Amino acid sequence: MFPGFETFDLQVPAQSSAAQNSAARNSAARRSPTTIHGVIGGSGPPLLLLHGFPQSHVLWHRLAPLLAEDYTVVATDLRGYGDSGRPVSADEPGTPRSERHAESSFRAMAADQVAVLAELGFDRFAVVGHDRGARVTHRLALDHPDAVSRLALLDIMPTAHVYAHLDRKLATAYYHWFFFIQPFDLPERLIAGDPRGFLHSILGGWGSSGLQVHDPAALAEYERIWADPAARHAQLEDYRAGASIDLAHDAESERAGRRITAPCLVLWGANGMVGNGPDHPLDVWRTRASDPALVTGEAIADAGHFFVDEQPDATFAALTPFLKG
Repeated sequence: MFPGFETFDLQVPAQSSAAQNSAARNSAARRSPTTIHGVIGGSGPPLLLLHGFPQSHVLWHRLAPLLAEDYTVVATDLRGYGDSGRPVSADEPGTPRSERHAESSFRAMAADQVAVLAELGFDRFAVVGHDRGARVTHRLALDHPDAVSRLALLDIMPTAHVYAHLDRKLATAYYHWFFFIQPFDLPERLIAGDPRGFLHSILGGWGSSGLQVHDPAALAEYERIWADPAARHAQLEDYRAGASIDLAHDAESERAGRRITAPCLVLWGANGMVGNGPDHPLDVWRTRASDPALVTGEAIADAGHFFVDEQPDATFAALTPFLKG
């Protein structure tokens, strides 16, 4: 699905030298060694592509070859997703509440990506993230500002903003946020009753125009991974972290006055939830930047949450001028 790209599996250490020199060293972010799976291709400035739930690096199969004409494109599976390593649950008895789910935190995932890019020879790069990958991208920009030259955030509002501005409409659309964070292993057992059907309900919804927008080969990959109970558990741990330690990290960053300092593009599906709530995405994200002028963006027409799949040409057209600066 990625012609001309090379596949890699890189072991990332528990703590990279980049993490030692970042804001991440100031708070709990337990991160055991793991393996990050991905692909690399093209030539030019480095560009990291990060997927969201319940997908993998395969999300980028339509855009990566096009972007590789101008960039060295790296597309990875986040820890817990795709063929990357599965983090160990941090809910053992005696684990401090502040450190629970730390292995699945956006901070840990961001540090993984810095370590991978460093291993590939890049200490500064652009990042495009969708969904959970966009939340990792946001954390990358806060914890490793010297590493991020520019960033694109696809179809998200800040995690802390979502939890602080819930209403019935949003809670209904984001029901999985609250289902997934229930204690192990209730959600895991319920999903196990029909994992494929549950996966299809997600990939075909959220304002998107049905399951058919996903390439059959990509869909088969998502089904392959989701069929593994360990993968499902790891992905639910991501959401458990999002409702706990990730919020603590966000609060810490807010107290420290950390903001996005690189040019930032915000894109969202016109038919999805992000652009149809009470707060405009650009207004919210501009409060997260050191200079509001750093943040630009637009809606992708005729698309919902999975607009990279629904409207790849429009997505590419929106990304290209931003990445070229």
